[in-house]
Amino acid sequence: MLQHVKAGKLRVLGHWGNARLDALPDVPALKDAGYNAEYAQWSGLFVPAGTPEPVAQRLRAAARAAANDAKVKEVILAAGSPVLYQDTPEFEKYIQADVRRMADVVKKMGKVE
Repeated sequence: MLQHVKAGKLRVLGHWGNARLDALPDVPALKDAGYNAEYAQWSGLFVPAGTPEPVAQRLRAAARAAANDAKVKEVILAAGSPVLYQDTPEFEKYIQADVRRMADVVKKMGKVE
């Protein structure tokens, strides 16, 4: 969508992140406007339980290398997304917090009990 913003076809009023975006520095987070709204679109690398530790470590190293690669960062940032690599312990904490937050949102919408 960033290309449409830059072309003047879209005007962004706010975003649901928790900080200013480098790609859209003049666009406030909805939290800055007084709305308790935060959502992140994230992706991660998962392996089946029981994956041998050397294999998991090699995949973690490859993911870290990709996340820190200048060309990868350039492409992702050009699309307007921030890049934040988190290794297993930090990512696990992040996922658990996100699950709790999203469960509360879905409950408030009346979609689950």
